[in-house]
Amino acid sequence: MVNLRTKIFSAIIAVAALTHTAVATAQSIDRRPIVERNNPHTERIDTLASLTVGNGRFAMTVDATGMQTFPEYYRGGIPLGTFSEWGWHSMPNPNGYRAADALEERDFGRGHKELYAVQPKAPGRQHDAAEWLRANPQRMHLGCIGFDIPRPELVGNVSQRLDMWTGKITSDFDCQGRRYHVETVCHPRRDLIAVRIASSRIPNTPSAASPMALRLRIPYPTGGHSDDGCNWNADKKRFITIKKVAGTAASDRLRIAVDSSDYFIDLRYVAENQGKRRITIDNTAKECRIPMAETGELICEFAPEEKALGGLDSLHFDDVAEASATFWKDYWTRGGIVDLSATDDARARELERRIVQSIYLLAVNDRQNFPPAETGLTYNSWFGKFHLEMIYWHQAWQALWGHAADLERSLDWYFHAAPMAREIAARQGFGGVRWMKMTDPSAAEAPSNVGSYLIWQQPHLIYLANLLYRAAKSKGDTADANRILRKFGPLVEATAEFMYDFAGRDSVSGKYFLSGYIPAQETLKASTTRNSPFELSYWLTAMKIAQKWRKLTGKEPNSEWDSLISGLPPLPSKNGIYLTAEGAPLIGHRAAQTDTPVGDDRYASDHPMPLGALGMMPFSRLMTQERMDSTYNWTIANWNWQKTWGWDYPMTAMCATRLHRPDDAVGALLMSVAKNTYLPQGHNWQTPRLRCYLPGNGGLLLAVALMAAGWDGCTTPEPGFPPAWKVRYEGILPLP
Repeated sequence: MVNLRTKIFSAIIAVAALTHTAVATAQSIDRRPIVERNNPHTERIDTLASLTVGNGRFAMTVDATGMQTFPEYYRGGIPLGTFSEWGWHSMPNPNGYRAADALEERDFGRGHKELYAVQPKAPGRQHDAAEWLRANPQRMHLGCIGFDIPRPELVGNVSQRLDMWTGKITSDFDCQGRRYHVETVCHPRRDLIAVRIASSRIPNTPSAASPMALRLRIPYPTGGHSDDGCNWNADKKRFITIKKVAGTAASDRLRIAVDSSDYFIDLRYVAENQGKRRITIDNTAKECRIPMAETGELICEFAPEEKALGGLDSLHFDDVAEASATFWKDYWTRGGIVDLSATDDARARELERRIVQSIYLLAVNDRQNFPPAETGLTYNSWFGKFHLEMIYWHQAWQALWGHAADLERSLDWYFHAAPMAREIAARQGFGGVRWMKMTDPSAAEAPSNVGSYLIWQQPHLIYLANLLYRAAKSKGDTADANRILRKFGPLVEATAEFMYDFAGRDSVSGKYFLSGYIPAQETLKASTTRNSPFELSYWLTAMKIAQKWRKLTGKEPNSEWDSLISGLPPLPSKNGIYLTAEGAPLIGHRAAQTDTPVGDDRYASDHPMPLGALGMMPFSRLMTQERMDSTYNWTIANWNWQKTWGWDYPMTAMCATRLHRPDDAVGALLMSVAKNTYLPQGHNWQTPRLRCYLPGNGGLLLAVALMAAGWDGCTTPEPGFPPAWKVRYEGILPLP
C-alpha cells in the first residue's frame, strides 16, 4: 500500500525531512534485487550458519551438505530440525500426573484465594507432576535425512546459498573424490521436501568413492528444555518402530511409531535413467538407507495420518521447486518492503540484511495454526511449547506488512483455548478469560513460578485483533473489517472482562491499580509489584480498544470499563524518571553488567519495560514526553544491557521513534550487545543455550514499521530514520 500521507506531509515539513525518499506508487519498488542481495552464503561448515526451508507449518533445517548429514555435530549451533505444527510427543505418564497436581493457593489481598500452576521446589508428587506437565507434550523431531558421511572433516570446498526469492538452497561440496551439487526445496502447501542431487568424479583424483547412500534416521525425543529433540542414545526400552505399510512402484510408505505418537512418511528416491531405488529398514539403528546414483532426486513427505498422503509418484523435484518459487515470489511481492540501498550510512546495509532475512525466517517458522514458539520450527526451546506473551513480538508485524492472514490464522487458536482460559480465571476468582503464558496446541497451562503470574499476555488478543481490523480498513474493505469485529468481538469482550476484574480500586482515592503479578520485567516479584508502567499503559490502551469495539458492534459503552479507563493512575516516577514499579528504587549508578543481578540492580535488569510504555504503546495521559525523554536517557546510561533480550532493542527503538529521536532508534536496533547478534542467515543469537530467537526478528520488523510508517497522527515521514537516510518503503501500515 502506498504511503500517501508521507507524500502530502513531505511538502510542508522541515527542510531536513525532505531528504527522505517518499514512496510514489504501489509496488513501485522492485523487490527481487533487495531480496537477492541479502541471500545468505557460506563457504565452510559453520554450525551457526544452518539454513532452513519451510512453509510456516513445517520446516527442515540443513547443514552445509544441503541435507541433515551431521545432526550430532550441529546440535550446539542451529540444529538440523524437521519439525511441524502437528508433530508432538509425550513421555509415558505411569503416575497419572494431572494439571490439578501442580496447583497452589496464593493470597494477593484481593479477598479471595487464587490457584496458580507452580513448580514446587520440595520433592514429592507435586514437584514431579509440575516438571512432567512442563515437559509434555514436547515438539517431536520427525527424522533426519542426510548423506552417509561419517565425519564432517571429509567435506570440503563448500559453497552454499539460500535463494530467498525462490525458497531454494543450493549446496556444493567435495567429499571423497567427488563433487556434489544439491538443491533443496520445501512444498508451500504440503509437509514435503524435495532434493535433487548430482555428483561427479573430481578430475585428477587418484581414487573416488561411489556416490554415497542416503539415511533417514528417526530419533527418540529428549524431553529436554532446549535442544534438537534428538536422543540418539536412547536405551532399548524406548519404543520406536519403522514399518513399510504401503508402497507403489515408485515410492515407499513408512509408519513411524514413537511411544504412542504415530506418523507417516512417503519416501521416493529416483535415480536418473535408472528408476526407483529400494529402501532398506534397520529397526535396530532406527534408520532407513537408500543407495544413490550419480544423479537423482529424493521426495519425502510427512503427515500425521495416512489419509493425508498420496500423489507422490507423479511429483518431481521441478514441480516442488516451481511451487516454491511461485509462493515466494507472491509472498515477497504482496508484503511490505524496505529499500535502504541509497543510504550512504554503513549501518543501512546491515539493517537491510536483518530486515530481509527476518521476513524469510518468520515466514518459514511463524505461519502456523497456533502461536509460534521462540525458536519456531527450527529446534526446541521450552520443550517446543509457545508463550502467549511472545505472540506480540512474533506476529504483530504481520498485520502491518501485508500478511494479516498469517496473524489471523494463529489468533484462531484462541477460540480453542478460551474454555481453558475461562477456567483459569474462575479458579483465581475472576470473570472473563485469563490467557495462559506457556502452553501447547491443547491449551494446557504449563506450571511456572514466573509465567503463571504474568499478565502482559492478556491484552495481546485485543491489540492484535484490532491490528487485523485496522489492516482490513486500510484496504477499504468494510465487509472484511466488520467480519473481524464479529469474529473476535466475543474474545475481546471476555478478555477485557478479566482485565477489569483483575484491577483493584483504592477505597480512598478511587484510583485503580494493578498488583499481585509479575510484570514483563521478570526480575520483579508478584508479592510486591504494583503499577508497573508498561502494564498500566497496556491496560489503558487495550481497554480503550475494547470499549471502541463495543461501539463499532452496536453495543452501549460499558460504564465499569469507562471507570477503569479514567481511573488508572499516572505511571509511577521519581526525580522525573519513570520507575519499574510503584515504590521501586531508582538506582543512582550504572547497574552491574551481569547475568545475575543482585540487590537493587535487579530493578535495572531484564526487559527495560518503562520504554515499552511509550513505544509498544502510544502516548497517553498516563505519561509526559519530558519524563519519557528523561527515562530513555537514564535507561540507556544505567541499564544492565547484558541481561536484556532480543526484542528489547526493537522496543527501545520504538520508544526512541515515538520520542522523535531517529538516530537513537537506529542505534538501538544495531546496539552492540551479545543478544543483538544476527547470524549469517538472520537468526537472532541470544546465548549458547538459545541460538535463535524469533521474537527478536519479529520485534525488528515491528520497530521498522513504526520507524517507516509512523503512527496515527504522526506527521513526520519515516520518523525513526535519520533525515540524511534515503528510505524507500511500501506496503507497511502505521501503528496505533
